[in-house]
Amino acid sequence: MSTADRRRKITEKLTEKGGPLKGGDLAVQFGVSRQVIVQDMAVLRAEGLQVVATPRGYMLLSPLRPEGIVKTVVTRHGDYKSMEEELRIMVNNGARVLNVIVEHPVYGEITGNLMISTPEDVSRFMDNITGSEGEPLSSLTGGVHLHTLEVRDEASWKKILRALKEKNYLPDEK
Repeated sequence: MSTADRRRKITEKLTEKGGPLKGGDLAVQFGVSRQVIVQDMAVLRAEGLQVVATPRGYMLLSPLRPEGIVKTVVTRHGDYKSMEEELRIMVNNGARVLNVIVEHPVYGEITGNLMISTPEDVSRFMDNITGSEGEPLSSLTGGVHLHTLEVRDEASWKKILRALKEKNYLPDEK
């Protein structure tokens, strides 16, 4: 199979699946290395395909739900338990956590795509991060980070903010 054919097939699979596809699974399916799949994804992005790498695999960005709005919140937590609680507050109140962003003093803004929208997604994410040798991006910034959320409406957004404030996940406003 040619490189162009493989990339076309990958695009088809991403479109059909609608959910994440693991790079390792794609590598096995196409008989190439994981690094080849990483390169394919980079080329597909450069060609305009809205594909993102998430902790669960590659997926296409979906357009916002017609009733959805996008909001950004600055939060702070210090350990895995509070990280999980913060994410659960968001998804249990109807949010889709699109990403996490930190401001690094050398590299500038660093974004990690999350695409977490269910309690099961939170559990998988927490299993992945606690079972790996990696650290959360917020560890680079003393726990302070941003999340971009997709929410149904302003009422959901306000409910999320109240719950985060109640648990002291919002930095002090000075």
